[in-house]
Amino acid sequence: MLNPPGFHGYFHYAEKKGYSGVGIYSKKQPDQIIEGLSIPDIDAEGRHIEAVFGDLSVVSLYLPSGSSGEERQAAKFAFMERFLPRLEALATSGREFILCGDWNIAHTERDLKNWKDNRKNSGCLPEERAWMSDLFDRIGLVDVYRRIYPEHENEAYTWWSNRGQAWAKSVGWRIG
Repeated sequence: MLNPPGFHGYFHYAEKKGYSGVGIYSKKQPDQIIEGLSIPDIDAEGRHIEAVFGDLSVVSLYLPSGSSGEERQAAKFAFMERFLPRLEALATSGREFILCGDWNIAHTERDLKNWKDNRKNSGCLPEERAWMSDLFDRIGLVDVYRRIYPEHENEAYTWWSNRGQAWAKSVGWRIG
């Protein structure tokens, strides 16, 4: 799993075994790997890794979930606030980048199967969704899946919630 045939594997693990972590598989060896954001509490949870290929950065991100309680929701909001400058720096660097991972946020109603039932749950809170909209506008991000498959407007979801349990699948964005 760490290095499948024909691929290079790069990982940023959480200090707590089995808790969280991110990874990138690549056929080409990157020029540089950047593990973490140099923010100790975020880096301890293994939530960010970046592979640099010339003028392109590929980022794997795992935003915290706030669904286990107020303390984790506060940690999620703190992550969002402290991660934004890193994205702004990437956007103003002139580099192209692809940002993939688990955001634990259903950006719009079309990204959530049961959006009406989840409006007060972590991942669907108005503050989280507004942050995501601001991020798209400020950084110039594009939802690649929605761009490539506009015909799936009402058929495909980036978030699924059932009986209070929510799962977000990977969604990628890039500077367009």
